[in-house]
Amino acid sequence: MKTALFPGAFDPVTNGHLDLMERALKQFDRLIVAVAHREEKGVLFSVEERLEMLREATRGMGNVEITHFSGLLVRFAAASKADVVIRGLRFISDFEYEFQMALMNRRLSGSFETVFLMPSEQYSYLDSSLVKEIVRMGGSVAEFVPPHVEKKLRAKLGSGGA
Repeated sequence: MKTALFPGAFDPVTNGHLDLMERALKQFDRLIVAVAHREEKGVLFSVEERLEMLREATRGMGNVEITHFSGLLVRFAAASKADVVIRGLRFISDFEYEFQMALMNRRLSGSFETVFLMPSEQYSYLDSSLVKEIVRMGGSVAEFVPPHVEKKLRAKLGSGGA
C-alpha cells in the first residue's frame, strides 16, 4: 500500500487543494493530509478550525486521513510511513521554492520522494491568501472554496459578501 502525505497550511482549504488531493488519490492508495502548525506564517484559522474544514471538505473521499503536525516534515513523514510527499506547483516561483525544499528534505532524510502535481488549469492561479483578500474586500469566493469554507471566512473576516 503506497501512502502519500500532503502537508500544508490549508488556511483555508481551497478547491485547488481538493483538486490535488483527488489527483493524488488516483496514484496512491492512501492520502494523509497534514495541517502544519505555522503560527509564524500569520494564519487566520486555528489548527482545529483548519482540521474541521478539511474533514468536511474531504468527506466522501476514500482513504483520506486528516491530521496535523509540527516540527520537521521529514520526521512526520517517517512517523507516518509516507512513501511520497505531495506538493502542488502552479508557477515557476512555486517550483523554485518547492525544488529547494525537496532537495533539503532528501538531504535530511532519504526515506521518501517528493512528487509534484499540477492543479487543473482552472485552479492554477488559486491561492489561500488571494481568497482571504477577496473576502476582505467583499467579493465572492464561491467558485474557489467549498460553501462551508466561504461561510467560515465571512464569519471570521466580517464580510457580508458581494
